[in-house]
Amino acid sequence: MARAVLIVLDSVGIGGAPDAEKFGDEGSNTLGHIAEACARGEADQKDLRAGPLIIPNLERLGLGLAAEAACGHRPEGLNFAGQAAAGWACAAEISSGKDTPSGHWEITGVPVEFEWGKFPQTVPTFPTELTDTMVDRGDLPGILANRHASGTDVIHEYGIEHITSGKPIVYTSADSVVQIAAHEEFFGLDKLYRLCALTRELVDPLNIGRVIARPFVGKTADSFERTGNRRDYSVPPPELTLLDRVEDNDQAVFAVGKIADIFAHRGVTDIRKANGNEAMFEATLQAMTDAADGDLVFANFVDFDQLYGHRRDVPGYAACLEHFDRRLPELIDKMRPGDLMILTADHGNDPTWRGTDHTREQVPILLIGDDVPVGFLGARNTFADIGATISQHLGVDNGPHGTPMFTVSGK
Repeated sequence: MARAVLIVLDSVGIGGAPDAEKFGDEGSNTLGHIAEACARGEADQKDLRAGPLIIPNLERLGLGLAAEAACGHRPEGLNFAGQAAAGWACAAEISSGKDTPSGHWEITGVPVEFEWGKFPQTVPTFPTELTDTMVDRGDLPGILANRHASGTDVIHEYGIEHITSGKPIVYTSADSVVQIAAHEEFFGLDKLYRLCALTRELVDPLNIGRVIARPFVGKTADSFERTGNRRDYSVPPPELTLLDRVEDNDQAVFAVGKIADIFAHRGVTDIRKANGNEAMFEATLQAMTDAADGDLVFANFVDFDQLYGHRRDVPGYAACLEHFDRRLPELIDKMRPGDLMILTADHGNDPTWRGTDHTREQVPILLIGDDVPVGFLGARNTFADIGATISQHLGVDNGPHGTPMFTVSGK
């Protein structure tokens, strides 16, 4: 039995979500707007990149074709017009949110059919009972921020006060999340993790999806920098996912990057942490080396979203796409006969859009493997079809959601 490799290009949406208007995101298009900005020379940045978006490997696999299927037109600057070398599709999300857990859970066969708890656009944003209990049980002198904010902005704004006062920086976003930033040296990494674990317990009744530890270093506002010691404290999925079914079938699940945290470490047999897309490539390649027949390698390349989407950095996002494209052949060359590789995304994060939050978009699905039919595999009405396709490939039960994107004789 061959392996499956599932790679999420975090936030690389392709626009065209049928319900984008409901989320205030009608017209958002992460890939399309980046490609158009590059084509117009608006994403040129000295010593980083210049000119049109150059992603020939992703285009040959059908990325531009998937974008055209999602939106009805090919983004300017994506000019590949030949027959794709892989199977390709676009997919709309049926989960109620546009957050990381919803996208990943739906990819693995569990759409989120309930509404997440969220915090209002007020200052303060968190309930007094919650923050009072955090301060009391966490033995804190208080908290800072207590509002919706960009993670890098709050560190710059409150970092010095945090160091001098010992108060952690606590903030949220449009997602169902509590984020806690603290200095690794002056506050302590273990203390931050304990506080996040406590907060996870406190927000369970509020149906909050994640509590995220956001450690940083530096001694001045201009030198503060988040580190790779982020940790997500997520609620577990409400149903069995693809990961659970693979593990229950005595096959291994290699979780690369933040995958283990997204699934509350459930259904994971091997955790490979990595900080940054360069390290993510190395960790994913090593996991593919170590994986045996029947195993699943599941990786999330977070830099697209974390470093460039949320920061509304179009040149940085474009350069990140081009870097991924240059190294993509290494992943493909690592495949063995019979393997299935799927590249997809979990939501959008259009760096040209208003605000700093995720955007509701369709995602591309690019499928590579000996059994994959070359060409268009449909406009899928749920991300769960990805998990169903991998379930079929690995010979495990599919569960109640999703339909395989193609049929393999004997499976």
